[in-house]
Amino acid sequence: MSRKKRESSTPMPMSSAGLMRFFQDEVRGVRIRPEFVAAWAIILIITVILAHVLFPI
Repeated sequence: MSRKKRESSTPMPMSSAGLMRFFQDEVRGVRIRPEFVAAWAIILIITVILAHVLFPI
């Protein structure tokens, strides 16, 4: 077998797209949209900053 043929016949890396889809279908529990989580994180950060500003130690 020629060297070019051996190099070109290497398999491509496997994709995780099938696994992601499988786990999305199997999850049982609370589903929260990412936008909701990001908004709550920003609100929490702002609350902590305001607490430090308004109630210094």
